[in-house]
Order: sequence, then C-alpha cells, then structure tokens
Amino acid sequence: MGYGVMKNFRVNIWDAGEYNYKAAYGFEPNIRAFLHDDDVDRDCVLVVPGGGYCMVVPPEAQIVAEYFYNKGLNTFVLTYTTDITMSVPLKDQPMRDLSRAIRVIRSNAKEYNIDSKKLIVCGFSAGAHVCGCVCTHWKELSDNNDKYQDVSNRPDGAILSYPVVTTGEYTHIYSVQALLGKNPSKEELDYYSVEKQVSKDTPPCFIWQTLEDDLVPVENSYLMAESLKKAGVAHCHYVFPHGHHGLSISSDQFYRGDFPDNFTCEQLDNAVQAVFEGRGIDISDERVAELKEQFNSWNASQQESDQLTEDVKEGQTAKKDEAIQEPINAEQFNPYPEVRMWPEMAAMWIEQL
Repeated sequence: MGYGVMKNFRVNIWDAGEYNYKAAYGFEPNIRAFLHDDDVDRDCVLVVPGGGYCMVVPPEAQIVAEYFYNKGLNTFVLTYTTDITMSVPLKDQPMRDLSRAIRVIRSNAKEYNIDSKKLIVCGFSAGAHVCGCVCTHWKELSDNNDKYQDVSNRPDGAILSYPVVTTGEYTHIYSVQALLGKNPSKEELDYYSVEKQVSKDTPPCFIWQTLEDDLVPVENSYLMAESLKKAGVAHCHYVFPHGHHGLSISSDQFYRGDFPDNFTCEQLDNAVQAVFEGRGIDISDERVAELKEQFNSWNASQQESDQLTEDVKEGQTAKKDEAIQEPINAEQFNPYPEVRMWPEMAAMWIEQL
C-alpha cells in the first residue's frame, strides 16, 4: 500500500539543563519522526536500534521505521546515549532516554496522530535490552519535569529482536561493560538482567532471534520467554534456524547496505572526533589506540572534507560507514528467507494487541 507525503522531523527529548551525561560530546538524545501527513490516528512504533551500547547503528533505524510506516503506522527512531569509548558507564541513562521518549510522544499524541492508539517499542540487540529494561522498570522511572510527571512511560508492547537480555552466563559481555563498567556489583547485574525483573505488569512481548546467532547467544531469548511465561505475560517467541546476528528488517534494501541517512551516528561521530583531537574523557590509552586504529580512515576524510568535491565527500562518508559495519553483498549473501517473515508477523501481532 502506498502513502502520501511523510512528515519527518527531529525532537530533542531532554529540555535545556536536564541532560548531563559526562561523555556526550555535544550529543543530545532525540527522536526522529516518520509520520503520515494526514489526520488519521494510527498505532505507533518507536524503533530502538542496537550497537552494543557503543553506538546506535543505522541498519536498525530508518529502514525499520519506514517498514512499519508503510504498514500504516506512525513511527519514530530513538537515538539514545551510548559510549564508543567505553569509559563512562552508562548506567540508567539509556533507559531514561527511552522512558522520556515515550512520554514525549504520548504528550504530543494529538499532534502525532496516535491519540488513544497503541505505542510499541521495537528494539534490536542492545536496543532491545534498553526496551526490556523500560518494560520491567517503568514504574521506577519517574520524571522530574512537570510536563511529563503524569504521562505514562509503559509501552503497550515490545518487539525484542535478537535481544541482549541477561547479564549472567549467556550475556553479551561488551554491552554489559559499556553499560555498567568493568566491575559492576551483583546488585547492578541483577537489576539489569531483564529476565530477573519480569513481573505481571511487564507489557506483552514479541521476541525473535536466530539459533545461529554468533554474537548474542539465543539463550537470551529463551530466558526472556520463560520469565514472561512464569509471570503470565502474553508473548510470542520465534527462533529461526539460520542467520547471523544483526539481520534487522532483512529486506532487499538491508542486504544491499542501503541505509539512507546516518542520523543515529551523531554521538559516535562526536566521540571519535574528540578522541582524535585529544579531548576524550577518562579514556584509557589502550582504548584510544583501538579507536584510532578502527576509525583512522574516517578521521582522515574528516580533516580533508573542506577540500573535497561533493562526489568525493560521499565516497569518504562511505568509508566511515564501512568502519561501523561492512556492507553486505546481496548477490553473494543468502538472505535467509524465513527471517524475512518476522516483520509481517510482528505487524499482525500489533494489530491483535
């Protein structure tokens, strides 16, 4: 089904003076809207990309929002707090970003044409961990801003795509390190181990992952599904037999590596720039060396950008994208046709909630 003109805009979710994450490097958490330009109230999906709490990756951002937009929903992408330097533990900042984003959207429900409709969070990998934390800790996430104190931050449902769930045996250790530092307490580990925090008040969940996930063990999904079952929370759980981690929407566009706008990379860009300029905050010499090696070609392109033509600039920008994730060659890559089913299944699940 085709739709008319899309309304696309950015909203910073924190008011002046509210956001004080130490390693933000000028970044401000924000939502990017993909709304139908009409007066029809629609269900809403808020997309929360992954990136190991080190970045917010483009392959799980706009193309996901546009898929659900084309299914008739109004959608947003959240660019939340991460730290590529892994120097300042994030703690509760990412889930507070998501909690505030939900309140901002609900506070503008009439303007965004989602009034009295469902608001679903859709997270990927570490982004799914952010969603899981809000789904289990939403009651504790109070808001000191008078505009939002009486606005609910509880999602109506959550799509958890190849989620980081546990901080235990099957965790993704680097996500936990970026979130909590190298020496978290047992209390912190338990608090952020989502399967241990599920209650009867946790929203319904749609969970999917692949058995062959090579980064986040599939046991994360099983642990979440089992906890939801024990708590009596409605859920769907799908495990596809084949496919690696990070398959996102699994469309032809994804396999081509065609990600139209890297707006989610703002904090990553700012942090890497600061590292190369010697302005990094509390970063170990070892981590500085790692980042300089990883992003060396990107930094060179930034320094030369004023002298380059527009065509060359685009080529250099592509080099930065390659440092984040190598593009997938659609002609040589098996697109795992069964994984392509999940978005359609999730859209049907949203309708039935």
